[in-house]
Parts: sequence; C-alpha cells; structure tokens
Amino acid sequence: MTKKVLLIAYHFPPVAVSSGVHRIVSLANALKQQDWDVTILSASERTYERTDARTLDEVQAGIRVIRALAFDTSRQLSVKGKYFQWMALPDNLQSWVVFAVLRGLAHIAANRPNIIISTYPIASAHLIAAILNRLTGIPWVADFRDPMAQPGYPSDPIKWKFFKWIEKTAAKRAAQLVFATPGALQEYQHRYPEVAQEKWLLVTNGYNEKQYAELVPHPKRDGKIRVLHSGLVYISERNPRQLFEAISRLKNDNQITGQNFELTLRASGHEETYSSWLNELNIEDLVRLAPPIPYREALQEMFDADGLLLLQGDGCNQQIPAKAYEYLRAQKPVLALTDKSGDTAKLLLESDVANIAPLNDADEIYKAILDFIEKIKQPENPVTGAPNLSHIECYSRENISTKWVRDINDILAKS
Repeated sequence: MTKKVLLIAYHFPPVAVSSGVHRIVSLANALKQQDWDVTILSASERTYERTDARTLDEVQAGIRVIRALAFDTSRQLSVKGKYFQWMALPDNLQSWVVFAVLRGLAHIAANRPNIIISTYPIASAHLIAAILNRLTGIPWVADFRDPMAQPGYPSDPIKWKFFKWIEKTAAKRAAQLVFATPGALQEYQHRYPEVAQEKWLLVTNGYNEKQYAELVPHPKRDGKIRVLHSGLVYISERNPRQLFEAISRLKNDNQITGQNFELTLRASGHEETYSSWLNELNIEDLVRLAPPIPYREALQEMFDADGLLLLQGDGCNQQIPAKAYEYLRAQKPVLALTDKSGDTAKLLLESDVANIAPLNDADEIYKAILDFIEKIKQPENPVTGAPNLSHIECYSRENISTKWVRDINDILAKS
C-alpha cells in the first residue's frame, strides 16, 4: 500500500530565495523516489517576491503541489506600510493559515496522508500543521531547522509568546522534532526535557551533488583575488561594518588595492546602507554589491571564486547558514567571520577549510584577511587544499534525505 505524506512548506519552487528551500525539495524528492505519494501544501505564488521557473526542474515528476490563498501582510495588506499588529501573528503569512487549513482538510478528506510534515522558518507552517494534526490525528513531524523563540527574538513580546506557544504545542503533539544543528537540538532538549529522547532528530542541511557535478571552473588569469559572499547579509546577525573597517585599513596600509583584490556581496540586501558605508570608507573599488542571480549561476560563481566569505554573529551560534555546506562542496578556502565556539565554526574547522575571526573585531579581521590572502596564493597550504571529501560527502542532500526518509518510516512503524 502506497504511503502518503502532506508536506507544508511556504518556500517551494518556483520561489527564488536562499539555499534553505532546497532542504524541503530534497526531502520531497527522496520520499517520491521511495514510492511515497507526495503532496506539497504551499502558498499562492503571488506572495513570493521573486520567482524563477527554472527551479521547478529540481522537483521530481509526480509530486503534487496545492497552493492556498495567501497575502504577505507587510507588502500586500498594509496601507502606506502600516497594519494592525494582530495581522502579523505569528508572522506576515497569517492569512495563509486559514486558507491552508481549509485546503489541507479538503485534501485529507480525499487523499488521507499517513503523516504531516511542516517546515520552518515560516512559523505559520507549524501552526497549520498543529491545527491539522489536532483535527485529524495524523502524526506530525515538525522540522524546526533553527531555534524559533530566542532571547530578544522576535522583538515583539506578543509575537515571541506566540512562537513559544507553537514550540510548546509541537513539543507536546509532534511525533518528531527535527533540527539542523547540534546546538539547536541540544537547546530544545534542554527546554523541553519531558519530550521522549526518540522524538528528537538531527537533520543537517547540505549540498546537491548533482548540481555541482555539472559545474566547470572558469579561473581568472588577471591576478586579482576574488572573494565572494553569496546571499543575504542581515544587519542584525551578519553586520559587515567591522569587515568594511578592516578592508579600509588594509587599503590605507597598501596591503590591498582595486587591482589585486575584490570582494563581491551577491544579493546582500540592505544595499543602500552598505553602499553608504563603502562610500564613507572609500572602499567602493574593493567591495562590489551585486544583484541576485539564479541559484545555479550562484553555485557557478562560488565555483569560480578564489575564496568564499561567511558571516555569522555570535547570537547565532546554534545555527549554520545553509550556504556553509555549499561552500564546503565548492572546495574553496573560506574566511569565516564568526564565533569559534559556534556550530558554524565547528563545521568549518572539522573540514580544514577556514580562517576564522570574530565578526565584531576589525583588528582580528584585518589579520585574518592577510592570512587568508596568503593561503589563497599558496594552494599547497593544507588549509586551502581540498577538504576532507569523505567528511563532506556525508552532507550531500541525497544522503541526508534518504536517511531522513528511513526515520519517517520508523515513525509510521511505531504509530
């Protein structure tokens, strides 16, 4: 008898966002490959700020996608940017909850699934799953990935309480609680010690080996060292100000010039703020703000870079950016501005690819950049040599998702 799954995910192709969307696509594909009947419950495409039809090629044939009406409160329901606070609880996709529950119930009535899986970082997805689980009794897997309610996040106390309520509901009702990093998993085990040990699961993010196998490097021959940061640079969590300060000092000390060094921030967001900082520090010739490009082109750009930059503040020590795994597979040296005690640093240090310095220390960043440049120039250096491939292969999404499906099968066997 064919097993059926209802996957609740706001981010699903053709949405064009960061690497995080590939986690749920990979799981859906792995389930389909193991003969599951897979249905995705997502939101109407009108809520996506950017789409790319080419991302649909990544979805296995035969996966059903149903979309419930939704509006982004801040962009589509506000008046001159203003809206009632309750309209954004638990997040800006509140309208999706009502319509998704209705679509979900209709689907369940016609094609009852064996299991429901919901995935963060949209809290509304977990709320939808909690309601459907309550109404139908179908086992629920809550994929948190990263922590939800954290000290100071969300900053709105009402929203923070709503996040905590969703967490507690999942801890009480979900058959499995899934996290993407060891630190996040340990934090929640500490928060909810009453949850049985077998309900906790670590499923890391990863990279898509098939996409990397198609890439061919295009090395530059002009002698300029090109460093890339691919993806959003949040001011609150990945603030590049101290990095810019260090680059400015390196320029003033004649250590780097526009002829021998270039840092590209691809799809960083906050371009107006960062552009003003670059102008203030006179490093516009060294740091380039570049617009978003399709995902496969972004992977190619990583492949072509001499080095890769990763930013992660110490407030996110229990998180690992999804791009970190893609950086590992690109087999390029990484300059990681992050806390050495965090999960991101531990991952990179295990793979012997990174120079690490604190994100908020311009002096340490200055020294790290000089060391990073020297190691790029000397590829025989063990830090810039090919990473431990056997260690990296365990982070291929194919391997990760195949194992995850086995864990899901175990839930059904016990239920």
